[in-house]
Amino acid sequence: MSGGKDAVFAMPRIGMGTAVQGPKPEPIRRAVLRAIEVGYRHFDTAAHYETEAPIGAAAADAVRSGAIASRADLFITSKLWCSDAHPDRVLPALQQTLRNLEMEYVDMFLVHWPVSLKPGRYKGPFTADDFAPFDMRAVWEAMEECHRLGLAKAIGVCNLSCKKLQALLSFATIPPAVNQVEVNPVWQQRKLREMCREKGIQICAYSPLGAKGTHWGSDSVMGSGVLHDIAVSKGKTVAQVCLRWVYEQGDCLIVKSFDEARMRENLDIVDGWELTEEERRRIAGIPQQKINRGLRFVSEHGPYKSLDELWDGEI
Repeated sequence: MSGGKDAVFAMPRIGMGTAVQGPKPEPIRRAVLRAIEVGYRHFDTAAHYETEAPIGAAAADAVRSGAIASRADLFITSKLWCSDAHPDRVLPALQQTLRNLEMEYVDMFLVHWPVSLKPGRYKGPFTADDFAPFDMRAVWEAMEECHRLGLAKAIGVCNLSCKKLQALLSFATIPPAVNQVEVNPVWQQRKLREMCREKGIQICAYSPLGAKGTHWGSDSVMGSGVLHDIAVSKGKTVAQVCLRWVYEQGDCLIVKSFDEARMRENLDIVDGWELTEEERRRIAGIPQQKINRGLRFVSEHGPYKSLDELWDGEI
């Protein structure tokens, strides 16, 4: 398999996200097991989330209960945290992820941010002394080795601008299969999507509902009058309209709810209805503003001294 194309083709378009505030192993295990029973097959985790172990436990429970036949029925994505974004730490970090999951491989392994922190720095706030130079070429070579060893069926990136993605493609032997970025009706990523489509890279949308309730999220998506009006007219929820819009862009989407009714609601966007051309036009007219700007990675003494440098002027 070259470049992880086959794995991406098999990646379920709707995944369950597990980014939570602080370790909550038992609630995560129960929620993931219920999500499997409801029909989710794609689960998104990261070393930084501290949710790998409960996802692995839930997967094992699901096999034992017969909810799935084997681990192969699931698509598991995890991510390389910034403090392991050093060429000699990439493989050991993935090996630790696999121990956490109690699995032999992940389906997708992503570079979490184009940022390197000093080893051991997992929790913010970060100071100028915490940052280290980010060697994208060397880190990506180590990611390619993870793929060649079969420990990651496919590899990709998160939070890369068009400019940084182009730089990566200029030297990658195995191109990234995925770029996981913020996508929602308030941050539609038209330029990046066009580039990714041209290069055969799948966009995976995080925070499709604006991440309201997180320390950096916003109610600008769920509070949109345009989306509310469309939802009322279609007899759907605002969340379903948002998710359907992302789905219609061709993106994979990561949704996070541990409430069973909402889990089912989030899956109920695929068949039986779609947005009209007029509704898509109205959504396209929503003023754009990036919500997750990554301010904690900007430092006067770090590699990115401004948001403009982090995002290459693309926000």
